[in-house]
Amino acid sequence: MAFIGIFAYCGIYAEYYGLEQTSADYYAQTNLADGWVYNDTVDDSSVDKVSEFTTQTDRQSVVQSQADMVDKPDITLHFVENGTISKFYSVEGDGFNASDDSGVWLDKRFADARDLHVGDKISFEFNNQTVEKEIRGIGYSPEYVYETSPASLTPDFSQMGFAYLSAKAYPEDLEYDRLLVKYDSSDDDFKEKLDDSSNYLSFTKKDDQLSVSKFSDEMVQHKMIGDVFPVVFILVTFLTLLTTMNRIVTHQRTQIGVLKAVGFKDGTIIMHYLSYSFWPVLAGSILGLITGPMIIPQMFYPSMQTNYSMPSWNPGFDMSFVYIAALMVILSLFVTYLSCRRISKENPANTMRSKAPNMSSKSLIERSKLWNRLSFNFRWNWRDARVNKFRAFMAIVGVMGCVALLIAAFGMNDSMKELKSWEYDDISHYESKLQISNNANPMELYYALNESNGSFIMQQSIEIKTNDSEDTVALLVSNNTDLISYTDSGRNSIDIDEGDVSLSKKLSEKFNLGIGDNIRWHIVGSDDWVSSKIGQIHAEPISQGLIMSPDTLEDQGLNFTPTNILTDEKYGENIDSIKSVTTLDELKESWDQMTNAVMMMVYVITIVAVALAFLVLYNLGIVSFTEMEREIATLKVLGFKTNFLRKILLTQNIIFTSIGFILGIPLGFYFMTLMMNAAGDSLYYIPTLTWGNILLSALITFSLSIGVNTLFSDKINDLDMVEALKDVD
Repeated sequence: MAFIGIFAYCGIYAEYYGLEQTSADYYAQTNLADGWVYNDTVDDSSVDKVSEFTTQTDRQSVVQSQADMVDKPDITLHFVENGTISKFYSVEGDGFNASDDSGVWLDKRFADARDLHVGDKISFEFNNQTVEKEIRGIGYSPEYVYETSPASLTPDFSQMGFAYLSAKAYPEDLEYDRLLVKYDSSDDDFKEKLDDSSNYLSFTKKDDQLSVSKFSDEMVQHKMIGDVFPVVFILVTFLTLLTTMNRIVTHQRTQIGVLKAVGFKDGTIIMHYLSYSFWPVLAGSILGLITGPMIIPQMFYPSMQTNYSMPSWNPGFDMSFVYIAALMVILSLFVTYLSCRRISKENPANTMRSKAPNMSSKSLIERSKLWNRLSFNFRWNWRDARVNKFRAFMAIVGVMGCVALLIAAFGMNDSMKELKSWEYDDISHYESKLQISNNANPMELYYALNESNGSFIMQQSIEIKTNDSEDTVALLVSNNTDLISYTDSGRNSIDIDEGDVSLSKKLSEKFNLGIGDNIRWHIVGSDDWVSSKIGQIHAEPISQGLIMSPDTLEDQGLNFTPTNILTDEKYGENIDSIKSVTTLDELKESWDQMTNAVMMMVYVITIVAVALAFLVLYNLGIVSFTEMEREIATLKVLGFKTNFLRKILLTQNIIFTSIGFILGIPLGFYFMTLMMNAAGDSLYYIPTLTWGNILLSALITFSLSIGVNTLFSDKINDLDMVEALKDVD
């Protein structure tokens, strides 16, 4: 039990601390920017103004390009003035050199997917021209720990990537479009000074930068798991330890009495029994302390590496691991001392006799007329539970903790499946999603539209501001098409009326907005801000933002620029204006990849919860049989059959398990809600507790309960009634 508790605590927290410590070191080594100031042109005068209240500044111009390769993958080029902030982290070849105008430093994930190496030549196409560079280095960027893919939920590194180049490599006069800044003040103070001194398009602080915020959301969810579940493991382990040591001391009263009679001091006897708990708990704690951080983080990192890019993935360490392990050992000694101290006060003669049974007064139900009408089985277990209140409490708490873990784990699994079904069954009805190239030929585009019998949609990132808050969210502009359905929070289909701007439910709750309220927003990369009135509220499980029709968008003064074509057919024609084709099945697969880390956590929690439940129930079963051994022998002498006695033990087990199970359901639902609330701002879900979840948890819990009870059936047959009933002379 000590091993499982410490193993789970240290392992889960080592995974979280590994993410936190590794990312913090990575951000520090690369001097990640504290903020990004965007404008059409970042000139020397604007840099000088900002430099008056910042510690460092660095200018960049970012260009979306296509590499001159098969499938023309999207590459984001960063032309950097000096590379002192958000520095490129080279793992192969040379470090970034801002004076080298003929080299390029390439995204390692893209290079690996395309089998590119240091020294290779690569060409980029942008602004109607092509530049060829030699790969000087391959590595990572702190701004791209997480990268979004236009075609799927998970990054396809063969089709996307980034590259860093010297500003001198730009083929024309370079006009910088963003300023990376470092500052010592708070974000609000810096922004206030920025507003007073400069005109700019937009500002993004570090916490809101897409890569940083997405990875931070991931760490928050893992931390929530570390905050909740290991605590349950430790608590149940400690309570089980308490009952175990009480049972051992009670079962060995005779030996203790003999030792006292032959002259052993109380201190010597107590030290002897302290070793009973000290060495096993110490061994289990040390083993859990060592193996937990070695095993559990490695179970999560492969799935994490699918979505995130960092130079290294290492388990973390925190002194709390040692403190918790030491606390487990100290508590085990304290519990054992309390158990031994009570018996050490008795004289040897009393100690060698069986412990006198606990007594209790009659309860209200026992004094009522109903009592005599109840079965002997029920009355026996009622009185036994009242006499041994602590054992009953331990059984209920132990089962409750295990059930809560199962309910939470299965609930997370159900929630992920519900989100997937909601998005890809209730909302998305297309077969293929065609991504339109940046320089699409209108004739080819309408040919593809007609041939596929499809519908144009526009998907863009937008920045919204309201109530002194801001966020970067998604914009969907769609014609009336049956290929996409809009839903409410109950997954019921709704219509978004022409002229209405619809806001997603999660954003309305986050910003405390409702129908009739106004929001300001602009498309990222454009300085045209728009003020819109919220006309409707819709619910979307995966992407949060605004939905409107093309006419409504144009009424806002913006142009409808299609980015995708949706079709209910499988489109396989290869034309330049269609960059890529993604099927709905591929989107479902990318969802499964994105949720692999959550599913792995579900599996780990389920396995540990089942192991914990078995050990708790087995331990409590031993305690029950030991404490009831004399009573069972008495009943056998009085003529009660073995099967009836088994039924008595099974009834008690089932009653305690049932109470613990019922109490564990709301606790598990609470744990599940905490977990899902930490899933990030992009996911919207309604916590649900399905009957399948409850029934599966019940099946596991009661199967373990009944199975453990059968282990003690043979003990009733083998019970030595003479030994159990006689008094020690």
